[in-house]
Amino acid sequence: MRITLLASGSRGNAILVSSGQTRILVDAGLSAREICRRLECVGIAPDSIAALLITHEHSDHIRGLGPLARRLRLPVYLHTELAGTLKDVGVPSAVHEFDESQELLIGELAVRSFPITHDARCPVGFTVDGPQGKVGIATDLGIATRLVAERLRGCRTLVLESNHDEDLLRDGPYPWKLKQRVRSKHGHLSNRDSAQLLEGLLWDGLDAVLLAHLSETNNCPDLARSVAAEVIAGQNSCSPELLVGRQGVPVEWSKP
Repeated sequence: MRITLLASGSRGNAILVSSGQTRILVDAGLSAREICRRLECVGIAPDSIAALLITHEHSDHIRGLGPLARRLRLPVYLHTELAGTLKDVGVPSAVHEFDESQELLIGELAVRSFPITHDARCPVGFTVDGPQGKVGIATDLGIATRLVAERLRGCRTLVLESNHDEDLLRDGPYPWKLKQRVRSKHGHLSNRDSAQLLEGLLWDGLDAVLLAHLSETNNCPDLARSVAAEVIAGQNSCSPELLVGRQGVPVEWSKP
């Protein structure tokens, strides 16, 4: 199993999930050229990607969608309520629609989506089940609902949003209206919110936690890490590796 945050933050997001012989991308928030460059930097041939899945339509998640899909001839998976609303999806005939009731079979992987709260058309998180266990991905959500926690239980690897430090956001340079949006139920999880979600997901099969979508203005990696690390240190059922995503360079975890 290999999870690579090719880019993670407010300026662009893309996640590579590899399990068995199948590789998929979740989101394409960088240019197609940059995504391919970063894949090659971590030793992955871009043309080995089996599919591209999109969580929601904000530009930091779809900036490279159309060009990347055409360049790599990728099938693109979009929620039914999102499909047909985007200007460039690559090749329209290669678009596959889904809703939360469906299981998507992509190579050796079984992918399920679940709704999250964010100010987008129909935002979703994903779980990806493969021969080496389950991966859970939940970023860009204002609150962690019971459904979110339920879908993320039993994951071997978790990618969780840890967007902002509450004090840095409060005292930072954002306009008040934007601060309210980030803090709202349709905004982003704070470090503390993320840690609270993580606390309920700890179990003896959890191998890794990757903190994602950190704000470069309202957070810093050491703060995000310390809050999550405190939760992990407060129990003895597991000792997952803790990594923090970065905007400028890939961050990855792998294990046989």
